[in-house]
Amino acid sequence: MKVLKTMIVITAASVLAAASGYAQGTQKPPAAPPGQQPPATAPPSVAPAQPPVPAPKPPAPFPEGAKFAFIDIQAVASNSAEGKAATAKLDELRKKKNSELVAKNNALKAMQDKLSAGGTVLNDAARSQLEKDIEKANRDLQFAQQDAQTEVQDLTNQLQGDFQEKLNPIIEQLRVDKGLLMIFSIRDSGIVAADAGLDLSSEVIKRFDAASKTAPKK
Repeated sequence: MKVLKTMIVITAASVLAAASGYAQGTQKPPAAPPGQQPPATAPPSVAPAQPPVPAPKPPAPFPEGAKFAFIDIQAVASNSAEGKAATAKLDELRKKKNSELVAKNNALKAMQDKLSAGGTVLNDAARSQLEKDIEKANRDLQFAQQDAQTEVQDLTNQLQGDFQEKLNPIIEQLRVDKGLLMIFSIRDSGIVAADAGLDLSSEVIKRFDAASKTAPKK
């Protein structure tokens, strides 16, 4: 069976939101006046994921003799046990990385506040060292943002690949059992109207969850 490209939609919206937030954090702040350190870069807040797709409605009778059907991949990703587990893993990583970035940003801001409040109290050597520490902390924060984005994307790719690998056989077996020629992904097919009985999303979720329970633990 040809791999369904749209199968890699698990938490796509949340991933894009995370990547966008990290990317915004890497933008350079406006240039500060001579002798004044630039303000700390605001940490990228991880935007919450979009609400999960509602579970498919109870299936209508499958039309007798039908040779085509469709499924809603996003509904499968949002409501299947595998999809929920993948989302939880990704959310956990995003929260962890966001906490690390916030901590680094707070430390940077504390140094900047110290420099601003120091006034004439700091001698030239102390002021120079603090300015160097601030520059280094700024660079470290930017690198941390880039690393966080990379880690989130790498985990996303891994989870999407695992999800797709496990789901494909379920869909293919359902196609065989129903005697179908083809199963469409409704969100990518261009179809604007179809008999509700052709929607096999609930059956896919049911079979997928059953297979997940019986699959050997790695």
